[in-house]
Amino acid sequence: MPDWEVVGSSGAWLHLVDGRRVFDGSSGLLCANVGQGSPKVLSRIEEQFAKYSYGGAAVVQPHIQMELMDRLCRAVGRPDDSVALTTCGTLGVEVAVGLARNITRVRDRKRRGDILTSSLSYHGMSALTLGLAGNHARRPRPEDALGLGPAFSPPYPPTHPHSTGACDASCADVEIAHAIDNIGAENVSAVLIEPVNGSTGGAYVPPAGYLRRVSEICREREVLVIHDEVLTGLWRTGTPLASDHWDGAEPDLCILSKGLGAGYTGVGAVLVSPEIAPLIRHKNADPLPAMGTMATHPLQAAACLGVLDELESMDTEAFQARGERLRAGLQALTGLPSVRDVRGLGFLYGVELASGLLWPLMEETEKHDVFFYPFTGAGDPRSEGLVVAPPLTSTDEDIDFMVTALTAAVTTLARRC
Repeated sequence: MPDWEVVGSSGAWLHLVDGRRVFDGSSGLLCANVGQGSPKVLSRIEEQFAKYSYGGAAVVQPHIQMELMDRLCRAVGRPDDSVALTTCGTLGVEVAVGLARNITRVRDRKRRGDILTSSLSYHGMSALTLGLAGNHARRPRPEDALGLGPAFSPPYPPTHPHSTGACDASCADVEIAHAIDNIGAENVSAVLIEPVNGSTGGAYVPPAGYLRRVSEICREREVLVIHDEVLTGLWRTGTPLASDHWDGAEPDLCILSKGLGAGYTGVGAVLVSPEIAPLIRHKNADPLPAMGTMATHPLQAAACLGVLDELESMDTEAFQARGERLRAGLQALTGLPSVRDVRGLGFLYGVELASGLLWPLMEETEKHDVFFYPFTGAGDPRSEGLVVAPPLTSTDEDIDFMVTALTAAVTTLARRC
């Protein structure tokens, strides 16, 4: 991994001490959705800083937090949702788990609050979320996993092989329905799923109808659906939420984080549908932890509002056209012998490589002044490749530079092999 000394930045570019500039092809850690140096974010922070930088909810009226919650819900097309604000995506997942358990125990008198996840998932870096998820590189030792682990295979060939044909919507019945019924629906609070796989497997996209079928299966069994959109939310896949790509895929709870703070601040948000939100305050509900000390304090909320300002000022038609430009440029890589697959949506793609080429290619792309995020995660042997996820504010010229640099790096590496 590079150890660059950065002395400046603008948009999708990092400026180095030696005078070079490097294109950020992965939006930092897949979070810098509106690029570096946003004047709208700066303006919002300065405006709030002049008023006050911190105010506890029990002391100061949380006007700016309320404005953020309202703006966020409208931005993602869930205007009637309730919102819990947190400091990061990991805590957002933990809060969503707690809410789901409370809701189903009040509504359905669940005996336990089991949360089911897939064997190709990542949901955060706490002891609980690492125990729940299936990221092989980050799984704790069995004795440290709190008795938790993934419950089903996702509908992607490396982890759910078929004797004939490919994965389709029926894979939800084979895996998720079976998992719930095996444990007992009375013991399961929710299925926690990434609507589009993130950096674990490298931007796998579910087959048509799969997420709708997941919702149907869960609804039939009084199990909630939680979408982890920490990485994919807020236009990363070309739509406000990744679930927007499919009819009938709306979750009961949705977790947002990376694209909301956009690298300017740590933040998380859990959106809860209006049908179930009142149950959180039911007299029989278990008490939940109060909002944390640093959970979206005024300066964080101001930064997030600036991010929403940037996202809502984008020319949607031009943005989606750039996403198609990116897709076409990356798809052209599939003709090269070193590239096994290109998959993804919008501004999130995985470029899967032949075994053993990931780290040499990472070094080669850096020589071409572009940086990408690696993935190593599916199948046996493990697949590997690059996550391509440039800032959503990238220009046509930025996209062309990035694709040209990546193509040159892959071609150079192929010649050596």
